[in-house]
Parts: sequence; C-alpha cells; structure tokens
Amino acid sequence: MNDRRDPRTLLAHLASEADTTGHVTGPIVMSTTFSRDADYQLRVGIDYARDQSPAYLQAEAALATLEGGSDAMLFSSGMAAANAVFSTLRPGDHTVISRAMYWALRAHVQRFGADFGIAVDLCETWREGELLRVVRPGKTKLVWLETPANPTWEVSDIEACAAVAHGAGAMVCVDSTAATPIFTRPLELGADVVMHSATKYLNGHSDVVAGALVAKRESELWSRAHLHRKAAGAILGPIEAWLLVRGMRTLAVRVERAAESALELATWLERQPGVASVLYPGLATHPQHAIAARQMVGGFGGMLSIRTGGGSERAIDVAKRLQVFVRATSLGGTESLVEHRASVEGPASESPADLLRLSVGIEHVEDLRRDLAEALR
Repeated sequence: MNDRRDPRTLLAHLASEADTTGHVTGPIVMSTTFSRDADYQLRVGIDYARDQSPAYLQAEAALATLEGGSDAMLFSSGMAAANAVFSTLRPGDHTVISRAMYWALRAHVQRFGADFGIAVDLCETWREGELLRVVRPGKTKLVWLETPANPTWEVSDIEACAAVAHGAGAMVCVDSTAATPIFTRPLELGADVVMHSATKYLNGHSDVVAGALVAKRESELWSRAHLHRKAAGAILGPIEAWLLVRGMRTLAVRVERAAESALELATWLERQPGVASVLYPGLATHPQHAIAARQMVGGFGGMLSIRTGGGSERAIDVAKRLQVFVRATSLGGTESLVEHRASVEGPASESPADLLRLSVGIEHVEDLRRDLAEALR
C-alpha cells in the first residue's frame, strides 16, 4: 500500500486492490496450511496459519501504516494482545500500569505479577510527576498506559510518560482503544508498542472479538511477543479476520461521526440539572483537556461518562429508562451503548457508584439527546 495516502483513503481501499481475479472485496482465506515446492521451499514464505496467514496479513499491514509502526500482530482478543506484552516480563522485573484502565486487565496483571514474581505498581499516570516517583531505574521493564482511560477518561501525557519510562530503561505500551489511530498515534509520541482491543472501534460492528499490537521498531519485547502468539496459539480465525478488515474500511467515518456527536452531547449534558458531572476529554472543564487537545488530533473520541448523583440506584434508574442507548457491555459499535460499570465490575469495583459509561454510536445525535433528556427527566 502507498503509505502517503491519507488514512481515510487507505482504509476505504483496504483489501480492495483488484488482483487477477478482478475482485474488489478480498476473499476469506480459510487454509490452515500452505504447500511447498519440489525442493521443499515455501512458495510464499508462509507454512502454517498459527504463525502467519494471508487471512490477516492485510489488516496487520494496514494497522502498521495507520500507527506509523514497523510491524503489527493480530490476536484472538484484546486481552490476548495485552497478555502477549506482559508475558515478555521475567521474574524479578517491575512493571507500572495506569490505575485508571480496563478493570479486567488490571486485575489480571496484578494476579499474573503475584504468581510469577513480577512487581506491579499502580500509578496515576495522568498526574504530572507521578510516574517519575514510581518507576525503578534498571528494574522497571514496562510502563503500560491507557489513554483515555476507561471508564473515567483520564488522559495521560504519552510523550512525557515515555521520556520518564525510557530514562528508567523501560518500554512503553499504550492501550489506545478509545482514541483509535484516527485521533492519536502513540508511536509518534514516544511509545514503543500500541495495543487495541480490535473488538471495539477497529471492527466497529459488535460482531468480532479481536486484538492488535503495533510496534514502532523491532525489540526484544516484540520478538518475545511474537513467540508468545505462536506458542499460545492466540490467533484470529480467517472469518473473524475478514470481518475485521470489513469493519476497518469504515473506521474513519464511524469514529469521526461518533466523536462529533459525543462532544455535542457532552457539552449539552454539562448543562442538565439531572447530571452531577460529565467526564469527556473534549470538554474545556476536563482536567487534562489541554493534554488531550495536544495529542488527540481531529477529535476526542466517542466515549464519555456521566455521574448522575444519588448513587447506583439513581444511575441504574436513568439507564433503564433509555430507549435508544442499548444496555450492554463493550463499546465502539455503530449502536450507542450505556453501562453501569460498578454493577458489571462487581464488589471490588473502583468505578463511582453513580457513573454511567456511554459509547456514542452513529445514530442521529438528536435521537440520542432526546433519549437522554427523557431518561434524566
């Protein structure tokens, strides 16, 4: 692909470069194994689908281009992708993770560290100076950032955090699921690896579970992550890979529409008497708005949260009255979703009891506004 093309053009033509068959939409490649010639040499450099497959090479190449990286890998889920990164750590290593991040991954990393002798520190990476206080020069091997951070949408300064991490000898991986490559390119801001739960915006149709990693350059971490994927077998199936490519072709138009609507709704929600606060990086009142405006180019994403006041009872009451927003887990689909995070995360949840997470889809914004207004009333 011509990487000088605008990302929107690249995505629109993904897997549509007509070959000798003349097809415009790429085929589903189902083969699990690939033949060799008479001299037992690989014909196309691929022998078995658990290591590589034409089914997902196009999506990986496109992701590497979108993120400005040298290589990309698809996985069977976002958790599988994240696991590949943390599995590169060895006993005695130290890692720092954002305190505000996807709760299931945070819990898994803490258990993983306890089981395998890896020290894990939580850090409010969005607070200036906090990462410098927590890193251990020579011991910290990985700093994991999630920005904007689910579900309270704190924004960490990737460039500043990368400088601190690299100064301590650590690699930096950024979970950029909510920002997408359309709004933030972490590798250009100093990160070494960027991770996506491709289930969300990259696929965008709520019908595929997938994950992705993109590396800025070759490194020991990247080599070990490659080996982990092959050994663990955490690959994406061919039909899922095809669906992911199908979804990625409309990534730009979907996230731009969602971000435009999210900003409009967040601005309106700030003025509503039934809302205690609105958490959205695009608002001037957001504590890290200046950072978001600097590193999120073209939009602030389609995710926001509201605090209703009145504890979980009030929040759940608002959620049950919504008609257009679907009460469901996940985010990044064409449909708008609402979720009471404290209920989903359970008794150990650190999410505020009155918080509702909203994933803004591509519906008409006036329908979403009316739905919220009636529920809040």
